[in-house]
Amino acid sequence: MIFNSLIFLFAFLPTVLVVYFLLPKIQLKNIFLLLASLFFYAWGEAVIVLVMVFSILFNYLVGNIILTNNQQPTTNNQQSTIKVKTWLNPKLILFIGVLFNLAVLIYYKYAYFIVENLQVFGFKASITEGSILLPIGISFYTFQSISYLVDVYKRIVPPQKNLVHLGLYISLFPQLIAGPIVRYEDIYKEILYRKTTIEGFTSGILKFTRGLAKKVLIANNVALIADKVFDIPITELGTSMSWLGILCYSLQIYFDFSGYSDMAIGLGRMFGFNIKENFQHPYSAKNIKDFWRRWHISLSTWFRDYLYIPLGGSRGGTLFTYRNLLLVFFVTGLWHGASWNFIVWGLFHGFFLLVEKNISMKLPRTLAWLSNIYMLVVVMVGWVFFRAENLNYAVDYIGRLFVFSEGTNLYALLYVNNLTVLIITLGVIFSVPLRKYIIKYSQGINTILFTSITYGVHFVLLLLSVFEIIQSNYNPFIYFRF
Repeated sequence: MIFNSLIFLFAFLPTVLVVYFLLPKIQLKNIFLLLASLFFYAWGEAVIVLVMVFSILFNYLVGNIILTNNQQPTTNNQQSTIKVKTWLNPKLILFIGVLFNLAVLIYYKYAYFIVENLQVFGFKASITEGSILLPIGISFYTFQSISYLVDVYKRIVPPQKNLVHLGLYISLFPQLIAGPIVRYEDIYKEILYRKTTIEGFTSGILKFTRGLAKKVLIANNVALIADKVFDIPITELGTSMSWLGILCYSLQIYFDFSGYSDMAIGLGRMFGFNIKENFQHPYSAKNIKDFWRRWHISLSTWFRDYLYIPLGGSRGGTLFTYRNLLLVFFVTGLWHGASWNFIVWGLFHGFFLLVEKNISMKLPRTLAWLSNIYMLVVVMVGWVFFRAENLNYAVDYIGRLFVFSEGTNLYALLYVNNLTVLIITLGVIFSVPLRKYIIKYSQGINTILFTSITYGVHFVLLLLSVFEIIQSNYNPFIYFRF
């Protein structure tokens, strides 16, 4: 089940909201939300939902074992306080917990990739492509589980002693299959004490509607053109067509991913959860470092806090900093999928971050736009690795971007018409923080009038999105690799 489906919009979500608000106590609401989340996941994953159930049970036990052995309980008498020693090392428990979570992720997501690459050295195994079903969203909830265990070990958060509450944190359906990666420290108090206000609920509906429109009206339409371009044999691909394809894919992945994040944040607000923003108009960035401050923020901050800093960050000298940075982006690429394309994409970004560490990107104010052009070219070229089926095609495609060839296949242009040109234009316009400027310069407008216009625009977006879902049979889901 996906958010932009009729079954979700008109059956699952309304039913869950009605039952949720009819339940009188927060404990009952939490139990119901957990069951609804597991049902939501099982709808498309069937028996694979047991992997998530096992993950919940395992991390619940490990978190509480860490607590038991991470504190130093004492027995008091009249004369002294005696420390009671425990035989389990908290750091060892944490290591086992993190290792097991990663092992499950590696098995389901990377087993075939590892075996395939080991075959070069004569290694043989019975694992074949597609023989292991990948649980959707496993990368997201695995990273959430790891952050929970690490934060419990560091005593940043208390371990969750209520199994239902931890299960709700790991499986909460708004952010389950496409993120954002939610930190336990950001949400654990709301599991017990959240309140849903009219303002919060309304804000959630508006946020969800904007995300739905991003996904359905923009991302899906430009995705069709991108798919057709990337299906063209490389020998028939011209320069203008190749730029059209990567422009459409750049818009697709941004509006698809940020749209899903907006829908997740909006759904969270409807139930009283405040999930942090995951995208801050990354295509407005001034360089690659700024891009990663704005793109998939929950993932980049996760790698910063749980990998880059533990490795030493920038504290060990230049060479160690470079090593840590490249290792982080190697893992960042690999996190996105079991393919060398993703690894190269991650290292590609890591390389430019190293360049920016050694070369000042600061330009005079009148030439500041050049830094944005530089960022866009790097990011768009990088997306070729992300989108292409294999490295050879990716390298050849990048070559086509700069050889100024006319090409011979105009098949993809059949999908370019006045409507798609309008959608591409709107995608480019709304890639910048236009809404922020609209709100800023609308402060002098009558509040009631501005509110009415806002609701009216969102209502139209919702209707257009629903009509698009009904009439279109093209609805790509790009998160199956994650």
